[in-house]
Amino acid sequence: MPDSIRQIRPVLSAVLLALLAATLGACSGGDFGRTRADMRSDDMHRWLGAEVTSSVGVTPSQFQLTDEERQLRDLAYPMIEPPLSRPAWKSVFGDYKPLPSPWRQKIVFDRTMYGRTLIDEPHRSHSSRYAQLIEDVRNDITRFEPFFASAIRVIDLDRKRNASMARVSALSPRERDDAVARMQENSLIIQWVQQCLEQRISSYRWALEHLVIQAPDGMAADADRLIGELAAQTANPPVQAQPPYGRAVVSKG
Repeated sequence: MPDSIRQIRPVLSAVLLALLAATLGACSGGDFGRTRADMRSDDMHRWLGAEVTSSVGVTPSQFQLTDEERQLRDLAYPMIEPPLSRPAWKSVFGDYKPLPSPWRQKIVFDRTMYGRTLIDEPHRSHSSRYAQLIEDVRNDITRFEPFFASAIRVIDLDRKRNASMARVSALSPRERDDAVARMQENSLIIQWVQQCLEQRISSYRWALEHLVIQAPDGMAADADRLIGELAAQTANPPVQAQPPYGRAVVSKG
């Protein structure tokens, strides 16, 4: 009998370890708000192009993404997703979801939402609220240059693509439509980011103004300086994407 028990124990241990690993694997999430590894893919942000083109009535391009276009979308998503938009418990599990483009619906931008979330969420001290605001603004400043460097490369390649189409022999209507749609979606993604930056700056300023009223602190000067730096960069982006069909793109709020 003791021999039988000794033989069963290793089997039970292996089964328990396997079940534990499966459970942890199913519940695992990316740390620091990152998307879970099993949710990632090379083209996980491809939907951005289909979203912006379909939202203005254009059929999405069926071309595969180039490396530069994929990088543009990867760098765009963190600047499009509103800061503090994920509840803390969702961030633990790397919550990720597609977002509607600004041309999809007539959405009234609420510049107070970020500030109200920042102020109303439980914090150990008011200093942590200032620290969160400073971190969010600094993250946008850090992301600014890589995104627009990518945008410059994509726009430059699209200009070459556009110039080359007139010299391509036997260019099919489908190829032409896909090329035009891809150029339009690249331009719209850049405009989307530009609008989001303008909205973030407005939100950050509202948050700082009301935070100063509720809890004055010397950290306010640092936050104000960083917001001004981001605003100056946004007002003079290194590349200006052209609006689709020659119409102006209006940012609300």
